[in-house]
Amino acid sequence: MRLSDARLFFLSAIAVVTVAAGCAGVPAAPAPVSPPVDPPSSPEWTQDMARFDAEDAAHAPPARPIVFTGSSSVRLWASLGADFPGRPVLNRGFGGSQLRDVVHYADQVAIRYRPRMIVVYAGDNDIDAKRTPQQVHSDFVALIARLRKDLPDTPIAYLSIKPSPLRVAQLPAQREANALIRAEANKWRRVEFIDVTAPMLDASGQPRGELFMADRLHMNAEGYAVWRKVVAPYLK
Repeated sequence: MRLSDARLFFLSAIAVVTVAAGCAGVPAAPAPVSPPVDPPSSPEWTQDMARFDAEDAAHAPPARPIVFTGSSSVRLWASLGADFPGRPVLNRGFGGSQLRDVVHYADQVAIRYRPRMIVVYAGDNDIDAKRTPQQVHSDFVALIARLRKDLPDTPIAYLSIKPSPLRVAQLPAQREANALIRAEANKWRRVEFIDVTAPMLDASGQPRGELFMADRLHMNAEGYAVWRKVVAPYLK
């Protein structure tokens, strides 16, 4: 075989292999790996899921809503619709819940609505229940992996764990969890970490008491006004 013929044969062989590989398809990127998740923190959440079912049956949720979900700071956001006029927001908060609960009920509180965006607030109750910042971070990873399984392109925003006068002793653990989650969010496409913590602290680094109701844990209208201002620019 002449040199030119040998070169032609070699290039043809490469072309055949390349075409065959293309026909077989390029392997898809591996699905996000979800770390193990502990069982739900309470059996009572099934009642909340039933409530959501009843609400959907009575009043059809908006098409492709911006779903807000998580613990009581979301559930008690009564002014949610008024705070974001013209946005198809849907409140699917269930009070007392932890991040792992949002993972377990992700379909009921978010995925089934095919949302245009998901906003999550959880982690506050986790730290209060003596879960470590590392556990909160692991549950955050599990939540993103779960959502990405069915909603690979949907924007997700996580609201940082808020400081409150009642749980001021937990500030160091909250800061650590927030830092871990912020760093993790930066690794994912279309996942945002929204810092609601900084504007809720006074000049000395303590929670601003005027933002809270008498229980010193849940926010009043002034507190939600702070959240509205911080969150609004992120809504899609």
